[in-house]
Parts: sequence; C-alpha cells; structure tokens
Amino acid sequence: MSVGRPKKPRLSYDARVTWLALAGGAPAVVVAIVALSRWQADLGVRMLLGVAVLVSWLLGALAVRERATRSLQTLANLVAAVREGDTSIRARGADPFDSLGLAYFEVNALAEQGRQRRYEAFEAASLLRQVMESIDVALFAFDPSGKLRVVNRVGEEWLATPAERALGRSAVSLGVSGALAGEAPRIADLALGGRSGRFEIRRGVYRHEGRPHDLLVVSDLGRTLRDEERLAWQRLIRVLSHEINNSLAPIQSLAGSLQSGIERSGAAASEADLREGLAVIEARARSLARFLHAYAQLARLPAPRPGAVDVGEWVRRTAALESRLAVHVHPGESVTLQADGDQLDQLLINLVRNAADAASETGGAVSIGWRANDTGLVLEVVDDGPGITDGANLFVPFFTTKPEGSGIGLALARQIAEGHGGALSLANRDGVRGCVARLWLPLRPRQEDAR
Repeated sequence: MSVGRPKKPRLSYDARVTWLALAGGAPAVVVAIVALSRWQADLGVRMLLGVAVLVSWLLGALAVRERATRSLQTLANLVAAVREGDTSIRARGADPFDSLGLAYFEVNALAEQGRQRRYEAFEAASLLRQVMESIDVALFAFDPSGKLRVVNRVGEEWLATPAERALGRSAVSLGVSGALAGEAPRIADLALGGRSGRFEIRRGVYRHEGRPHDLLVVSDLGRTLRDEERLAWQRLIRVLSHEINNSLAPIQSLAGSLQSGIERSGAAASEADLREGLAVIEARARSLARFLHAYAQLARLPAPRPGAVDVGEWVRRTAALESRLAVHVHPGESVTLQADGDQLDQLLINLVRNAADAASETGGAVSIGWRANDTGLVLEVVDDGPGITDGANLFVPFFTTKPEGSGIGLALARQIAEGHGGALSLANRDGVRGCVARLWLPLRPRQEDAR
C-alpha cells in the first residue's frame, strides 16, 4: 500500500513558522520604530535605522524558518530513504543529549536496524536458494490462480523444461495436476511431467505478498528403492562370483588336462565318449564363467568419466552394429553430451538388441530418434514387436523371458542412465503394436554425478 502525501493545509507548516518568527520579533520592532520616531535626529538617519530594523527583523524570521524546516526536511529525506530500502545514508550531528540530535540518532539507529534485517533477509534467501538447488526432490510453488511461480533444479529436470519457459504455466499444462489433487502427504503411482513412477507427495501453504501460495514437494521413491535393490544385488553378485569361480576354475582346468591326455594316448571308443563328455563339461564351464562375468558387471560398473559425445555419431555407430535388421535412424538436431562414451555405447547396444529381438518375432522394424532442449536429451528406441507383457519385472536383475537371455541388459542400462543423472523407461506404444524405450540424459553431468 503506497503512502500518499496528505492534503496541503490552508496554512503550511513553513508559513506558520515564518509567521511565528515574525510575531516573536514584532514587539521589539514596534518599540524600536517608536523610539526612532521620538529621537531628535536627522530624518534620513532615522529612516535608515528604521529600514535596518525592518530588514533585520525579516531576515531573522527567514533564518528561523530555514533552520526549523531544513532539519525536518533532512529527517524526511532519511525516513524516505529507509522506506525505499536505502539504508546506507546517515544523518550528521546525531547526539542523544540534544533534541534535534536525538531525532537524528534514532533515525540512524532505524536505518542501521533496517540494514541488518535486509542483510539477514538476503542471507536467508540465499540459503533457501542453495537448499532448493541442492536437495534431491522437486519443488513447485503455485499462486492462487494455479500458475507456477517457483521451481527448483530437480523440478526443471522432471518437467524437461527450463524455468524461464515453465514459470507462469498452469499445473495441467505442466503435467503435475495429479499431485495437487487428493490427500497429502501420500505415496502414489503417478505420471509427473516427463516421469512416471512411485512418488511421495507433500503439500503446504505459504504467503507471498499477502496472497496464499501452494507449495508442492515431490520425491521419487522409485529411484531410491532401485538404488537399495541394486546395492542388495551387488552384494549377492560379489559373493556368487567369488564362490562359484573358486569351483569353476579347477573344473575347467581339469577338464582341459584330461582331454589333452586322452588325445595323446590314442584312446578307444569309450575314451571317445569320455572325451565328448569332458568337452561338454569344459564348454559348460566356459559358458557359466561368461554369465558370471556378465552378472558381475552390475557390481563393478565404474563411475562415469565424462567426455564429449556427439549424439548423432553415437546413434549411427551403435545402430550399424545390429546385423539382424536395418535400424532406421531419424536424425535430430546436432547436440553434444558430456558423458562416458563407452558406457553410453553399452547402454544403447542393450536397448537396440532388445528392440531387435522383439521386432524379429513379428517381422517389424526398429527406429531411433532424439530431441533436445535446454535441460537435456530425450532419445527413443521404437520397435514393432509384440510389446511388454510383464512390465513389473523389466528392470529386475536376472529376470528374462528369453531362452538365452542373462537378465541384466535392461538393469545395466538403467544403472548407466541413472549414473549419468538421467532416467530410462519402457512402455507399450499408444494405439499401435510395439514398445518404446525412452532415455533422458542431462546435457552436462551434475557435480555430484561427475565426482
């Protein structure tokens, strides 16, 4: 609410001070003029002295007015500066033992207090911004009209839209209206922005500029649960790798030695059977060792080592590796990622291989396309296969529907994506047969992901 100037009175304060000063000196002027009129002196001298008395009287009244009003104007300027937020100005002559100095002293103290509070508010706002950017949950604030007013970094990533474009849009257009409806706090399976999964939803109300705003706090429980699940599997894999390899190594060595001995001794037909059996044992041991090595990749996957990755070159190179069918590449805009190129190759090879496996069942095709915005890259691998029948176990390690599958391809792909601060999801296509694997990756790794 702005403070307007009051209506000007019929007689201003300046005029009242002037009249009071004139009235205070009037008796002395009257006495002086009467005395001069009775003085037996030259008329010119008396007139000159009379003019001097009148001029002195007027100048004295104006000096009193200037002294009284200038101090008040100084105080008014100081208070106006404090009201406008400028707390750097100070009044000179502050003295708690003088009436005017005391007023200056109190205004200076008020300005200093305002400066301290403004500095504290700035620090608090800076801390709040740091907290909002550091926490691993999405924050959204909506005004009474339902428009987005505040979003943090995680919220931008979930929406796949920079804050400059998201602010001012409604919750429906942003895809987060489902979180604003229903009870809170609660845990629900929802599609929010560009993500779908299990989320913890909390809501609150705060006031800004006198109006209530809705604060929405959303945390992705699915990723946390997957991290815990992956850690459990990693511990299991380490134990299995150690124990089984300790048994496989001597078996494989013994089988090879026996086969070499039989070949040197010129064995009979029964020995041929033994040779064949030992060959099977050795082959099976090698196959089991390969599987264990593949499983151990989940536990030994190193942290990404970011470097420049040209998306177009990466996609075309990986698509060319699939020999069973021609993978169609739909080029997007030219974009470069800061990511681990070797790990991204492994990720996309798994996605293309799964898509080709599915497409070969129906004689369909596989295609890859991508698009980018200010926050990240969205890459889609689309197939014309039969689609997903058991979506709950897609990313569970060792779960597979293929006779020769290891069950770690998708789990490893998701682990690589999340290691880069991204996300991977699979879903059936809308209205047509087939499946789409959607990969989202940030253009540049976050500091905690790069360490």
